[in-house]
Amino acid sequence: MAFLTDRGVLHALGVNPIMDHNKSLDEVNLIAALLRDVQRRMELCFDTRACKLTCLQVSKRTRAEGLGFLTKTLPRLGKAFDKALSMNARLNMKKLKFARISSTSELPRFLGEFFSRVFNPDGTILQDPCADSVGIIRQVLYLFYKYELPYEARQEQEVIDRFIKTEDELVELEPSLQALAYSTTVSYSSRRRRYKASTQVEVAREARILLNQVFSSFDPTNISPRHGPGAVATKQRLWEKFQWTNISGRITEKYPLDAYFYASLGHFCDELKGVNSLTEHESPARVVLVPKDSRGPRLISCEPVDFQWIQQGLSRAIVQHVETIELTKFNVFFTDQRPNQIGALYGSSSGKYVTLDLNEASDRVSSALVRLLFPEHIFVYLDATRSLSTCLPDGKELPLKKFAPMGSALCFPILALTIWSILTAAAPDKDTRDSILVYGDDVIVPEAYALNAMEQLESFGLKINRDKSCINGLFRESCGCDAFNGVNVTPVRLRTVWSSSPSPDSYCSWISYANSFYDKKYFATYDYIVGLLSSVYKTIPGEDMFLTCPSLREVPDSLRPTRSRTNKNLQKRQFYVWDVKAPVIKKDIAGWSMLLRFFTESNSGDHSSLYPTNWKEEISISPFSVSSYTKRRASMLVRRWR
Repeated sequence: MAFLTDRGVLHALGVNPIMDHNKSLDEVNLIAALLRDVQRRMELCFDTRACKLTCLQVSKRTRAEGLGFLTKTLPRLGKAFDKALSMNARLNMKKLKFARISSTSELPRFLGEFFSRVFNPDGTILQDPCADSVGIIRQVLYLFYKYELPYEARQEQEVIDRFIKTEDELVELEPSLQALAYSTTVSYSSRRRRYKASTQVEVAREARILLNQVFSSFDPTNISPRHGPGAVATKQRLWEKFQWTNISGRITEKYPLDAYFYASLGHFCDELKGVNSLTEHESPARVVLVPKDSRGPRLISCEPVDFQWIQQGLSRAIVQHVETIELTKFNVFFTDQRPNQIGALYGSSSGKYVTLDLNEASDRVSSALVRLLFPEHIFVYLDATRSLSTCLPDGKELPLKKFAPMGSALCFPILALTIWSILTAAAPDKDTRDSILVYGDDVIVPEAYALNAMEQLESFGLKINRDKSCINGLFRESCGCDAFNGVNVTPVRLRTVWSSSPSPDSYCSWISYANSFYDKKYFATYDYIVGLLSSVYKTIPGEDMFLTCPSLREVPDSLRPTRSRTNKNLQKRQFYVWDVKAPVIKKDIAGWSMLLRFFTESNSGDHSSLYPTNWKEEISISPFSVSSYTKRRASMLVRRWR
């Protein structure tokens, strides 16, 4: 392969590049390389002249509008494109700033060669649209959709305002759910089971019966608590999490101190002085905004350390139980996205299955809804381990009506079971029930059941994003798989901004991007990224060297690492290469606390059960040190032997 220089792509197309090297130029050149790949693949409809004109338009508009053209304007066209495909509707170009092909009413001139292979001139979908053109359009339009550029301060406030607004809506919804809970108890014993539940009361009743069956053999006290990987509201550092100073009395009513917070009775007795000094204050959760991309931050509600400890254990127990019992193991998934991805591919070709998208799903499952649906002997434990309030960035404490916002270990499993129980309860027959697939808020249902399914979920306070729900046409989207007519059209989406100086994030991410383009046979794009990487990192190993470090699919001999040695102890050939290293902090704590950490975090634990079955054999058992802690978000790029 001929590796193209920084400005070589535009030169190859006869386009004069901008001479000043800046971040915008890198993105424009990458688009040019991508379009060169498209031209080589689809030269009958997208010749060199069309490729050159398209590159000129990208360059011109990026100079005029900045990176917003790549991160916002193009994705807006992509969303209109997806909406037309998923709704089997006319392409709507209103409010989109793109010139149209003169002979059509709706097709944009930008990438018009490919739009015309998917749509009629009036914007309606062709009888036999080209799946390859769909994939190309989506790849170009969504390439920079999730680029992690800085966002404005106002966007932070917008995220917080939405969080508060959702909470207000749940407050308004609570009386109706409480009334529904009362209605489900009336004549409960005289109700006859039937597959079809027509009213909301009947659906709630049936959903409660289903969850009773799910948890009939589940013991919420048989858990192995552990700390999560993230930050906590009470701000303890890694090694401080195992030294208890405060534990909410609401938790210990269900999970006693001696049985769940100490390694053994010996530990409890030896720490009796510390036990007597424990406080029972209930700390609120804490809202933090973490960087997402140029569209704004993501809101996470960090849990207090004592709540996180029990939530992690209870969550893992629920996940393992639900994925193994007959009633749910083929319908509700937590560790394997493949069933939903296969369902999306099959649904896109057959039309028999549709994908539903929920808005703010984790924030719209209210505590009242969980109380309504889940059996009492389970709800009392769930309720004891949820935070009752969260502290906003401005210091204001917000009481929570939602069951568990994003950040709680129980958010994902309770959300999935809530959705599954409602949809299954309202299903008209057994075939429909068996065809429902739920992975968090990614939902697949039979096409004939779609409209009823959306109505049922919204009647319980959940919110459907109808623009992203794929209920018609040949396009489906679920669990990261975008499918059109049985073809995977998922684009490579760039997140990490390119850095011209060595960086662990940039190095790992852009090697991964290059490999993804290689797999999709975008070889000019692959060459361009490899050229950028080589200009900063000089040498990069290839996968055929079988090294345990980030490696490219294919590299020329001139870029391969040359410094090598024979390691007699390992009896292998090693190369001196770039690798990512996480700083290790050595911190000794009290012996009993280190034993508690060993019991909960060592490889002898049961955490491998959270991986798909076919992954378990690949999990390596490495030595575990109870005094070693890995500092988060502090990875270093180093040279070492591999």
